[in-house]
Parts: sequence; structure tokens; C-alpha cells
Amino acid sequence: MLLEGRAMDCIGNTMQKKAAELERLAEVLVTGEQLRLRLHEAKVIKDRRHHLRTYPNCFVAKELIDWLIEHKEASDRDTAIKIIQKLLDKSIIHHVCDEHREFKDLKLFYRFRKDDGTFPLDSEAKVFMRGQRIYEKLMNTENTLLQTREEANGTFERALVATEFIDWLLQEGEMATREEAGQLGRRLLEHGIIQHVTYEHHFVDGPLLYQFRMNFRRRRRLIELLHERSRSIPESHDSPFCLRKQNSDGGNTSFLSALSVSVSPTKEIKVVVGVRRSSMSSSCSSSGYYSSSPTLGSSPPVLCNPKSVLKRQVSPEELQTPGLFVKKTVTVVGDAVGWGFVVRGSKPCHIQAVDPGGPAAAAGMKVCHFVVSVNGRNVLSQDYRTVSSLILTGPRTIVMEVMEEA
Repeated sequence: MLLEGRAMDCIGNTMQKKAAELERLAEVLVTGEQLRLRLHEAKVIKDRRHHLRTYPNCFVAKELIDWLIEHKEASDRDTAIKIIQKLLDKSIIHHVCDEHREFKDLKLFYRFRKDDGTFPLDSEAKVFMRGQRIYEKLMNTENTLLQTREEANGTFERALVATEFIDWLLQEGEMATREEAGQLGRRLLEHGIIQHVTYEHHFVDGPLLYQFRMNFRRRRRLIELLHERSRSIPESHDSPFCLRKQNSDGGNTSFLSALSVSVSPTKEIKVVVGVRRSSMSSSCSSSGYYSSSPTLGSSPPVLCNPKSVLKRQVSPEELQTPGLFVKKTVTVVGDAVGWGFVVRGSKPCHIQAVDPGGPAAAAGMKVCHFVVSVNGRNVLSQDYRTVSSLILTGPRTIVMEVMEEA
């Protein structure tokens, strides 16, 4: 029995190390893909000519380093080189002629392998990308799989039941048989994509609860590629917005951002804390709710006010009535922390909160603005979750049409 116990411990330690390695790989893949999309948006990636030959979809190393410093993704050129070298080491980018294995601050052409179809899809990358696709599908479709559930005298948010998950995989045509769906669930767990809520069980077709370990939608900072340990802050899927970054002092302003919702010398002050890339929507009650998401520091949960800032709800038809509302265009460039506003509501959505020191405020966004469109897509008939998804999966610079009272 003693030998068996030691053997199980060794297996468990091996799986934990493997999961940690895969999690680091996943972080690099997600961060690299987000950078690729941003560079396409900024036209840093484009077709280029050299010696009468055209190299499609590539970027110049020196220009990329300039862009990283300009957008505060790197503090200096040496740091920028180290960041991109990580992507080169993981075969996410490569020199267009595969002549340079080191990323150099020169006028050399490099390309993302996803842009030329040479990305090496080994078994680990395939499982990760499959997990990411399933995650996005679960988040973008109407279903009740991910919800607050109870197991082993504990309550777990966004948990799914293994049996229901397998049923869903079959219904969506993701897998052909129940046995294959069970095998996929085990691979997702072994690769650190999902986990049992109390870490006690492998994936089995039964009533046990599981959660996704990774929030694929969290917008990564490139500097994170240089950190060996991944962030341990739980992420909420409700909203990509955060108010501001944490202050360096240790006083009452040590929260990421304490935005006063109701401030009066004679009344209780209720504050909203914007956790990095997290939502201000959680389990609500009629009088308020406690946010269970931790901040970057060790501050306790704070009382939040879930009540809408709107005096009354407005319909899409009323918004388009001439003379009642004025349309304006707001362009918000996200910084390393976020965009600095919170969107809530449905049909139409509205701006619930704006950080006075954030990018949104600088762009002219105000509380109670109604959201008409995001990057050219009309969202008058959408809810805030859909709008959040559009912003999070889009470019760093967002162009929003909003309406305010005339």
C-alpha cells in the first residue's frame, strides 16, 4: 500500500508538471494570436517587396520593436526582443526564409506561421486549440451548461456536469460517440484546460462537476511571456473591461480602481472594484452583492452596487427618434490594463461606469451613453454579454457609436 501511494504521488506530480508546461504553452499561443490580430489591424503586417520579390503578410523586425515600445508593450528594445524571441522559440513566428533563428533588431522580414499555413500542429497544440474552440462555442451559444452548482459541500461558479457536457458535444456534432466524447474530456483535463472542481477526479461520464481552468478571452500583456509562472487570478467571463490598474501605495486606493457609485457624508459609500479583465456582475441580490473575485492585492471583497445608473430604460426605437438623442463616435484605445469602462443592460446596452483616469474617459465616453455600434456592427438589439464579446475578441482600438440625450 505504501509503494502504491508513492506511485500515485509520483503520477500526480508528473501530471501537475505536465499541466503547468501546457498552461505556459497555451499562454504563449493565446498571446501570440492576440498580437497577430492587433498587428494586422495596425497594418504592421502587410505584403512587402525586397529584391523584386513580394513577401505576403509579413512584418519588419525593427518596425515591430518600434510598435511595441510605442504601445507600451515593452519598456525598451532589449525587452521587446526577448518577448518576440519567445514567440520565435515556440514556432509562432519565423523568418520568411528561415535563415535567422534569433530575433534581431534589423530590417528583416518575419511572419506569423498562422499567416502562411506552416504552424506546427502537434498533438498538444491540437488539443489546446480544440479546447479553445469548444470554450468559445459554449460562451457564444445559448445553453445552461455553465452555471453555479454545488458539489462536496461547496459552491462553484461556471461549472458543468460531465454527463451534460458529453450530451452537448454529441448534440453539437463535436464528437460521434459517447466514448469518444469521454476521451476528449480526459484529454482536456490532462492538458490543463478543464479540471474537477475539487481536483479529486479525472474526467468521467457522470454527475461530477468540472470547470475551465483558463479564460481564453483574457487579453494578455506581452510582458507576461517573460514570466515563468502564469497568473493565478481567476478571471470572469462576463466582461473584458477593467477600470484601472492597481496603485502602488498601500492606502485605501490600493484597489485596482475604487469608483464611487454613491458618495455622501451621511450615507454608506458603495464602491465598485474593477478586477483585471473581470466583470462587475456576479451573484446579485436586491440590495447589492459581494464580489468574490480577488484583486491583485490581498484586499477583501467589497460591496458593489448592481443597480443600473439609468433613470429609465430606453427602447431602440426611442433612441432613433429625431430630436431626442444625439449620436457621437468615440474611439477608445485600450492600454495595458483595459479600456476603462463598464457596459451593462440589453436592447440597448448602456455605459454603467467610466474610470475618470482611463482611456474611455479621455475619448469622451460618459455614464448613461447608449451603445449603438461597435467597430461598425449595430448592437442595438444585443445584450451586454454580446457587446463584451465583440470588444474582447476585436482589436485594441475600438470605435463605438453612442447616443446621449439632446
